[in-house]
Amino acid sequence: MTSTSLTRPVPPTTLPEQRAAMVRAALLTGALGLLLVWGVGFAGPDALHAAAHDSRHALTFPCH
Repeated sequence: MTSTSLTRPVPPTTLPEQRAAMVRAALLTGALGLLLVWGVGFAGPDALHAAAHDSRHALTFPCH
């Protein structure tokens, strides 16, 4: 009896390809983090309160 795998084999990658993928992921993550910090830093207090308030309601977390 033979068994067959339903998953496609992953082609081997070289160390430079892996490193490039890690650098891309780190840069993208850093850019997203800076965007979030910058966006929250310059948002008005009312906008921040409304966003936090709506998020808490969306997660069914009581806030009142």
